[in-house]
Amino acid sequence: MRLRPEWDEYFMSLAELAATRSTCLRRQVGALLVSGSRVLSTGYNGAPKGLAHCLELGCLRTKAGIPSGQRQEMCRAIHAEQNAIIQSARYGVTVTRATLYCTHQPCATCLKMLLNLDVTRFVFRRPYPDELSLALMRESGLVPTQRDDLTIWSLR
Repeated sequence: MRLRPEWDEYFMSLAELAATRSTCLRRQVGALLVSGSRVLSTGYNGAPKGLAHCLELGCLRTKAGIPSGQRQEMCRAIHAEQNAIIQSARYGVTVTRATLYCTHQPCATCLKMLLNLDVTRFVFRRPYPDELSLALMRESGLVPTQRDDLTIWSLR
């Protein structure tokens, strides 16, 4: 008998697949916004539409010696979560009360955007060095749980 993945694992595998489209040289990130069992939008990190990618030009952050998790404005890429938000807005898809599936913990900037959209559940596989993001999750009433290799922050 074939085993079907649980929903969280299924959607995380789609986020991992989205990350394969990333053009970032440092970290390939994929994100999905999901409601119920339906994917609303996807995103991956890379340069804005029509601009050269880091794959072509090299990484500004590496050249400047900027550590991971700092000075995010010094980057050509738009974060995967931001691209998922932009995609939903562009096509008129409401993501209120959605779940974010992301390969990595959202940074504080992405988290603030998602909280303002009333995203109520965050599922990610890998940490990101942003203590403010974790503090804001706690302050917003989200509670962390660990399941297998997934970290899940949700309202209780």
